[in-house]
Amino acid sequence: MKVTVYSAKKYDQQAFSRWADTKLEFHYLELKLNPDTVALAAGSSAICAFVNDDLSAPVLEALHAEGVRMIALRCAGFNNVDLDTAKQLGIRVARVPAYSPEAVAEHTVGMMLTLNRKLHKAYNRVRDDNFSLDGLLGFNMHGKTVGLIGTGRIGKATAKILLGFGCRVICHDLYEDAELKQLGALYVPLPELYRAADIISLHCPLTPETRYLINQDSLELMKQNVMLINTSRGGLIDTKAVIRALKSRKIGYLGLDVYEQEADLFFENLSEMVIDDDVFKRLLTFPNVLITGHQAFFTEEAMQQISQITSDNLMAFASGTANGNELC
Repeated sequence: MKVTVYSAKKYDQQAFSRWADTKLEFHYLELKLNPDTVALAAGSSAICAFVNDDLSAPVLEALHAEGVRMIALRCAGFNNVDLDTAKQLGIRVARVPAYSPEAVAEHTVGMMLTLNRKLHKAYNRVRDDNFSLDGLLGFNMHGKTVGLIGTGRIGKATAKILLGFGCRVICHDLYEDAELKQLGALYVPLPELYRAADIISLHCPLTPETRYLINQDSLELMKQNVMLINTSRGGLIDTKAVIRALKSRKIGYLGLDVYEQEADLFFENLSEMVIDDDVFKRLLTFPNVLITGHQAFFTEEAMQQISQITSDNLMAFASGTANGNELC
């Protein structure tokens, strides 16, 4: 079965190369999927897409016209897919529901430590033979209250690390995790989490209900100098409201691995180009903001699991079976 892989970088090709001797014939494109690149899937029964590929209704209709009947998402999130249209067209959509949640959890905590202890600044100082400690004062993570919004696999893995640090972990989720409660985590209403947490980390999916979960109103409830971390989806945060909170010192530390307008920025080398996104460029001017380019998932173990599960999803479609990872 021929599969067109969109947004395919060298590391994607390396990860999927182990499946080259199966019934799957991968055709790699570095281009993103959008209305202008749909035609490149001609002759493929399936496509493989990533987080910033366009899977809106017009694109799905065009894919269907090209003969595509399966979309394999090599990610957990599916907010970029019009599932209703996919169902109407009879296109199967499957995702990778879990892949090394520890990868994202460890990156999350790494961002907390980097912002707190200013490791990035210390690194640059020492390279310039500057060994002064002025401006590098941090705080003990031990004893601090960390609020986790979302305790799925990634949120749970993050909670376990933080509990090991001696943090007080409070959580909010539609479904409470019994193991986390036994380990000492406490579930609280969202307003209480906002008010009590020294550090807030987002681990929930992007849905119509969670879009701009972090907004002017929720920010006003938070502690002065709060640390905010987002390794989930950019649309959870109203970036302009966060910038105002940075200017007012409400937010003392901001760590982002995702950004609501990242589709035109992340995963590309734009070092020789002028970036027109004034909001993003404004974020970069703050000394207490740390941004990584959607790399929290990026470990050898995660890439292996992503390629394996995605290939399993494609093989299930090819054999006319289902394996439980289907969204429709």
